[in-house]
Amino acid sequence: MNTLNQHYEEKVRPCIDLIDSLRSLGVERDLALPAIAVIGDQSSGKSSVLEALSGVALPRGSGIVTRCPLELKMKRRKEGEDWYGKISYQDHEEEIEDPADVEKKIRGAQDEMAGVGVGISDDLISLEIASPDVPDLTLIDLPGIARVAVKGQPENIGDQIKRLIQKFIKKQETISLVVVPSNVDIATTEALKMAQEVDPDGERTLGILTKPDLVDKGTEQTVVDIVHNEVIHLKKGYMIVKCRGQQEITEKVSLSDATGREDAFFRDHAHFQILLNEGRATVPKLAEKLTLELVHHIQKSLPHLEDQIEKKLKKTQQELDRCGNGPPSDASDRFVFLIDKLTEFSQDIFSLTSGEDLKSGAGLNIFSILRNQFKFWQDLVERSQVTFSCNIEKEMTQYERKHRGRELPGFVDYKTFERIVTAELQQLEEPAVLRLKDVADIVKKEMIKLAEGSFVGFPNLIRTAKMKIEDIRKVKEAAAESMLRTQFKMESIVYTQDSTYSKKLRMQKRQDDCLDGRVFTFGKPSTNSAASNNDGGATLKEMRRHLKSYYQIAGKRLADQIPQVILYQMLKESAIQLQREMLQIFQDKEKTESLLQEDPGINTLRTCLENRQNRLLKARTLLTGF
Repeated sequence: MNTLNQHYEEKVRPCIDLIDSLRSLGVERDLALPAIAVIGDQSSGKSSVLEALSGVALPRGSGIVTRCPLELKMKRRKEGEDWYGKISYQDHEEEIEDPADVEKKIRGAQDEMAGVGVGISDDLISLEIASPDVPDLTLIDLPGIARVAVKGQPENIGDQIKRLIQKFIKKQETISLVVVPSNVDIATTEALKMAQEVDPDGERTLGILTKPDLVDKGTEQTVVDIVHNEVIHLKKGYMIVKCRGQQEITEKVSLSDATGREDAFFRDHAHFQILLNEGRATVPKLAEKLTLELVHHIQKSLPHLEDQIEKKLKKTQQELDRCGNGPPSDASDRFVFLIDKLTEFSQDIFSLTSGEDLKSGAGLNIFSILRNQFKFWQDLVERSQVTFSCNIEKEMTQYERKHRGRELPGFVDYKTFERIVTAELQQLEEPAVLRLKDVADIVKKEMIKLAEGSFVGFPNLIRTAKMKIEDIRKVKEAAAESMLRTQFKMESIVYTQDSTYSKKLRMQKRQDDCLDGRVFTFGKPSTNSAASNNDGGATLKEMRRHLKSYYQIAGKRLADQIPQVILYQMLKESAIQLQREMLQIFQDKEKTESLLQEDPGINTLRTCLENRQNRLLKARTLLTGF
């Protein structure tokens, strides 16, 4: 059956054995392994091809026959050695003594995994066959694509099958072996369409034409053109085979006799003889082709596979680190374990609120978030200064119209100055409180994230920390709000250092002088501003300069002090209080057991991760020794 030279045969089996060993470890749950997946529409002849390759009868019949993915591992033995078979699925493993029992064993496995009837399952059945008459090859047989649900099948059975097929063929490590009857229009077959969707360039798709004896007369050349890759191009090309038909099965023609009949069919066929001569026809040639493709594919995939394993191991270790080792069984050790947990969390809380790296490794940086909040506040203050500058003229005009009494034009008293400035500043009070509430929410969320990361698997510890974080947030937010409102009450007292005010006033005067230079046109002053009016214009202009200067000083003060108040109460004071309250838990030893009750799910997750790590370590050892 095989015509591979001895040198190549020495490379074939080790490559395939390596992947089979990795698959038997269960590594395919963690990463994609090189494979050949066999797909086809219902009644495409898929089962017949696999029977011809494996030498054993597989489940046949109408409707969905393959109801679970079937991994068919074939190992060629030396001439004279006995046939060997083994079937494995879930936790079941059983040797098969007689090749005639294979079909019954597969049906029984499918019934157990997918239920008796016509349902399907994603779980894999592994069938190992060793014989002098099989090639060194591993294939994965997938359910035939159903177009219409039959009695007993769910209405979406077609979608279920397609989803299962896509799960395999979308992987870049999988070669799609598309089985298509020779007597149908290849462009309309669902299996080829699915392969093209995930492999549009046809780089990892191989076509197999079946049932050449059913081709209508006059259409033979079309079949030859397809196999010659002239109709729908696939880089891996096409093969054509003739397997046992239903009549030959009824007549109990053996698989070995069917191989002889197949060879004779192509040798004597006027149109298809050329395909035999070119090595594109018969099951033995297909076996050679598939073995070559699989080995080349494995060799090409190995470097990427090693890289995948290293990345997966690193990620698994990180997840295990987050799960922790779990609490010790000894009572005194458990108390020490709790102390260590709470101490590390307390240290991380301080680090979080001071911008330092966390011991837990959580990538939290609260300051990068708060910086945006405080930048928003600064922008708001600066916009208020612009608005204030625009409103000053209107304020002073209203004063002239409503409040000026016996004083001469241009006189504006100090009370008016105070009223205008403080009224504008008070408009920033509620936005400041709103910014506080936003920051309080952010701090609470980040602290809870840290608690969830620090106490993974201990729901009672997480719940306790959350309650304390929420209570502290309410107290510190109230304290911060009180401080903010006090700050704005203090702003009703107009005050700044003389030197600061004088410097700002001089700067404002220079700016106004520059502006005045721009509003003169050809030596004539603009008449658009009230400050340029003859009636007290100079004095009003001076007052406007004073107002703007002071507002800029007060605005700068608020831009800095409001964030400082918020940071002091919501970060520094909250962190200190949380540290204090978490460490007080040590005093109540009776609560230790309750706090260290581990979430059952984390135990399960830890076990799964440890199993994955063991699989990957064994896989790495296999690859290293290859």
